[in-house]
Amino acid sequence: MPEGKHFYEFGPFRLDPAERLLLRNNQTIPLAPKAFETLLLLVENSGHLLTKDELMKRLWPVTFVEEANLAQNISAIRRVLDDKNGEEHYIETVAKGGYRFTGEARKIVREPPKMAAPSPEPTADSAPGLFRRRKSGMRIVVGASATILVIASALFLIPRVVKFLAKGAPAAATAIRSIAVLPLVNLSGDPAQEYFADGMTEQLTTDLGQISALRVISRTSAMRYKGAKKSVPEIARELHVDAVVEGSVERSGDQVRITAQLIDAPDDRHIWAKSYQRDLRDVLALQDEVAATIAKQVNLQLTPEALTAKAKRSLPSFEAQDLYLRARYEWNKRRPENLRRARELFQRVLDLEPNYAAAWAGLADTDYVLVANASGAIPDEGLLRAKAAAQRAIDLDETLGEAHVSLGNVIYAYDRNWPAAEREYKRAIELNASYATAHQLYGIGLSGAGRFDEAIAEERRAVELDPLSPIITNNLERILFFARRYDEAAAVCRKAIAVDQNFNWHHRVLGLALLAQGHNQEALTELRRAHDLAPEFTEALVDLASVYVRLGNQKAALKLLNELQQIAATRYVPPSQFAQMFAYSGQRDLAFKWLDKAVEEERSPQMMQLNVPEWDVLRDDPRFEAVVKRISPRHV
Repeated sequence: MPEGKHFYEFGPFRLDPAERLLLRNNQTIPLAPKAFETLLLLVENSGHLLTKDELMKRLWPVTFVEEANLAQNISAIRRVLDDKNGEEHYIETVAKGGYRFTGEARKIVREPPKMAAPSPEPTADSAPGLFRRRKSGMRIVVGASATILVIASALFLIPRVVKFLAKGAPAAATAIRSIAVLPLVNLSGDPAQEYFADGMTEQLTTDLGQISALRVISRTSAMRYKGAKKSVPEIARELHVDAVVEGSVERSGDQVRITAQLIDAPDDRHIWAKSYQRDLRDVLALQDEVAATIAKQVNLQLTPEALTAKAKRSLPSFEAQDLYLRARYEWNKRRPENLRRARELFQRVLDLEPNYAAAWAGLADTDYVLVANASGAIPDEGLLRAKAAAQRAIDLDETLGEAHVSLGNVIYAYDRNWPAAEREYKRAIELNASYATAHQLYGIGLSGAGRFDEAIAEERRAVELDPLSPIITNNLERILFFARRYDEAAAVCRKAIAVDQNFNWHHRVLGLALLAQGHNQEALTELRRAHDLAPEFTEALVDLASVYVRLGNQKAALKLLNELQQIAATRYVPPSQFAQMFAYSGQRDLAFKWLDKAVEEERSPQMMQLNVPEWDVLRDDPRFEAVVKRISPRHV
């Protein structure tokens, strides 16, 4: 007698082979076909080790695939089973062996219904009326059965048809127009190699950003998910992307192995997976190969310019590449001490490889940020170095978007030439539309030119590309504040603080917005918090002085002025900060004396933004309009 329909139960799950369904507490859990087959094989052999070779042969009997595909299936199964630390452990990985299902699986069989004994057929000499009635009854039963079958089929199919029409084409045809590269996992067993895995993540993100039709989430936001235990659909929803790339990097001796997979995020469906093993000297070429393969999988292409540039590019030595990754790792921390360390590393790269364009761009970025953040760097020296480095990067590789941003920054701050800077920002965005920093810095320039609506649009685009970056979000806050949209600025600040209450610049802009609205005590609380979180930034002293003056506490304001003068005796403090300090305390002649000094020597982005609320205290003085004309004759 044939066996009836069967299924397996373990924990809250039910695995139904016939219907190819995985249910949890009677709720269907989507699982890709091969992942379902993998799970079924493991459950059917519960408690027994299945080697990788055995699984590969049974899952792909006539097709050659790489072992990475099996690993991705196991990863997908573990995600849907919540197979994490502190939870159920269903699948055990046996080192150099295979996998074993360790859950308690119960096989449950539904016995087929028993057949009733057939009734004796009427004979020819039976009553003819009775025989005719039976045939008529059979027609009724058959007709009724057919009707029931049609109705049942309709009830089964209609919801699925409606769902299909609502969703559109099958998953395989779903267009991918946005993607995030999640932090590649460091499998080297050496925490000191984190910079290498992070650097590979960043380089892959940059390469994919050169696909003009693809929105690629910036590295800063993606890195927030490093070590996170969230599912791919969760992460995708938070980042608003169609797909994610995830994988691992393993560096051993002079070899590197990268495993990457592309996942359709809403369905958690694996589109593609592959492992690569190369000599460390080929690591840049490997990054390009992975990016090109992913581009092919999403039916998009790198821009022709990017492909031409890659073909012409001479690859630097591994030692130089390694130092470059270390330098970017330090640069991304953005603290003054890390920036100085990054500068030293970029210089070492260029000592080895003078024609390494990306390293020249990194050096330009470092010198610029040290000046822009008022970190003690003297503007003339830092910006002149940054300009020379950026121009050298472009001479070596005109298609390097980051270098155009670097050059645009210096032309804006040092040359005070907004139209030329705007051309560089636009060129950077043309080369890499997913480069959030390009949109961010372009927005700052637009705000200095008084084009606030365009500036806010650029900052919002930067936030879309890098939604979890506190720096990017803070620039949106600042531009809203500069545009005097104080309610909106405060709302964005509060939302950001709810996510990260220890980022000083959120508190600073919120304090300034509250001060502009007349909420002096609340402003004082926020600005004190900003100062406490980052006392090295002298802007906080100026902000606090403005509040104390508003509150009538001149003594406290003068104490802050004295503190600023003491700091200036040991390191560079921008003259514009003294100008604001004296302006707030009512000493206008001294304020304009320091502002004149700033016009002559302070080549900074702040000096290109004299239209912001902080300067309203001097705006009614005719001398101020004269300063504006001197500082930005080409800003229109």
